[in-house]
Amino acid sequence: MNVITKSSNISSLSRAVAVTVSNSGPVAGTSKAPKKKIPTPPTISRETSWTIRQDLFDGPIRVGSGPAVSTQVVQKRLAHTDIQVPNFDAYRKDFLKDPTVRSNDRVPQRSNFSYLIAGATGLATAYGAKGLVRDLVATMAASADVLASSKIEVKLNNIPEGKSMVFKWRGKPLFVRHRDQKEIRKEEEVNVTSLRDPQHDRDRVQRPEWLIVIGVCTHLGCVPIANAGDYGGYYCPCHGSHYDASGRIRKGPAPLNLEVPAYEFVDDLVIVG
Repeated sequence: MNVITKSSNISSLSRAVAVTVSNSGPVAGTSKAPKKKIPTPPTISRETSWTIRQDLFDGPIRVGSGPAVSTQVVQKRLAHTDIQVPNFDAYRKDFLKDPTVRSNDRVPQRSNFSYLIAGATGLATAYGAKGLVRDLVATMAASADVLASSKIEVKLNNIPEGKSMVFKWRGKPLFVRHRDQKEIRKEEEVNVTSLRDPQHDRDRVQRPEWLIVIGVCTHLGCVPIANAGDYGGYYCPCHGSHYDASGRIRKGPAPLNLEVPAYEFVDDLVIVG
């Protein structure tokens, strides 16, 4: 009874194991067979045209037509009848919605707005460029204090008849000549067609007895000598240019007459500038 009782107590802890023993080999125990994992594709949300296409049937269709005879037909539907065509009528002009009117007939009407915008843009650009260029040129011009000091007053009573005096004006020599009647008649009788730079004497003076010119040779910028030269006016010793008593070039390489500045007479004064 004790043996039976003991065997019943250990029966829950015992396990039957079958062992196969060969004549000369080692003992082999039992083990669990490994399970092979079958890969499954992940679930795809059909959203793009490529993924939706995968749901189409494109495999062979077998149609039985007799004993042991089959016909394969490959079918794939590529036509769609539910395509949504965009509508741009909200952006089109009203006169372009009429299907009976050709587009070429509306070209002038459509171009009016484009011409208006292009013209307005060009006008605004030109106006802005004008102000910009004007401001740029103004920065390079002489300042107000320089322009104020650019005028010079000369007392005519201090210059005797037949003489020429030199003054400084804007950094340049200024010739003021008091001519006598002989010089006036001589210069007025000169044939203008014979001059290199044709200009009559009365076009160069406001009062016949007073000649006011800038003393810079028109050849290379030298300063001529007064009361010298072949014509009794001015002579440039640098390259031999001869001017008459009216400041006109008569001989030598100088191409133009001596420059006459802007001036005005006020009583016995002359204001140059």
